[in-house]
Amino acid sequence: MGVFSTDSFDNHESVSFFSDADTGLRAIIAVHSSRLGAAVGGCRMYPYSSEGAAIDDALRLSRGMTYKSALAGLPMGGGKAVIIGDPSADKTPALLRAFGDCVERLGGRYVTAEDSGTTVADMACIAERTRFVSGLNAGPSRHGGDPSPYTAYGVFRGIQQAWRVKKGETATLAGCRVLVQGAGAVGRHLIALLIAEGAQVMAADINADNLQKSVAMGASAIAQDEVFSVATDIFAPCAMGSVFTTANVMSIQAEVIAGAANNQLEGPEVAKILARRGILYAPDFAINAGGIIDVYYQRSGGEHRQVISHIERTVSVLEQILRRAQCEQRDTHSVAEEMAEQRLLQGGEGPLKTAASGSLHQVGM
Repeated sequence: MGVFSTDSFDNHESVSFFSDADTGLRAIIAVHSSRLGAAVGGCRMYPYSSEGAAIDDALRLSRGMTYKSALAGLPMGGGKAVIIGDPSADKTPALLRAFGDCVERLGGRYVTAEDSGTTVADMACIAERTRFVSGLNAGPSRHGGDPSPYTAYGVFRGIQQAWRVKKGETATLAGCRVLVQGAGAVGRHLIALLIAEGAQVMAADINADNLQKSVAMGASAIAQDEVFSVATDIFAPCAMGSVFTTANVMSIQAEVIAGAANNQLEGPEVAKILARRGILYAPDFAINAGGIIDVYYQRSGGEHRQVISHIERTVSVLEQILRRAQCEQRDTHSVAEEMAEQRLLQGGEGPLKTAASGSLHQVGM
């Protein structure tokens, strides 16, 4: 697989490949953009089917982080790391420390944090070898350094906003049918918020334990192979990416798609099909920034209340995207990308500056 020729490359600033024979580490760190600041993004560990799949995931996730931070008004660039391996079988303290050495070699151009397949404890292990790591234990008011509750809260508030745009300003989630695909760390927090709001939640997960925990919270379980055919008001994808494809998009029975998963669309053409079908799609990089916002404030010494306040401001940005797409009769994905690119070209200034505090300072490295 040629890196430069792949559709996902998109002029990345750098793509670094690392290996360590002693620990079995095979890792890729992609830096898409440092225009607004150091590239920040989680470290995902996953048993990819091929090296090409790992490269493509790193590239797409890194680009998404650039847009996510730009739309959230954060002075940070976009990057991502992937470790090829099964986290339940291949992850060891020695491997994580070796990965920390890799991050340190980049000299601060990339700052890592937890992601699918990694935990707060893993970040502490990585931090033994590098300064450039976030998501560490930040005290009880900050969920012990785990950013997933903030991601879930931002998605929850985004779902509320998307539903109002779709159904009217007085619409609430009480009685709404919401399908949550993926009941892991973020998904379960989201389920709890939705149930508290009075929504009727359905949950699907390939992990039986995750599904059982969701049912105990009050959700009803559905099979993974039913998610694209079950009737629901809102579809909230919270698992892996490329959920919606040209092959399954016509089967979806939902009025709104809004969830935490990154890179939900197989490609931009899927967004256009959703728009033609009248399904309101909340672009993932516009709705799931809660975690990276928390990462920013962890590194800059901010407090819980600042994280929540900043997340609330991103909800207004999401509303701008959704309403502009309606007004211009365009798909929401292309509108969101255009707004993010505008902020990148203007170096963080411009129309989106009002969406975030003008007093944000550079993350301390």
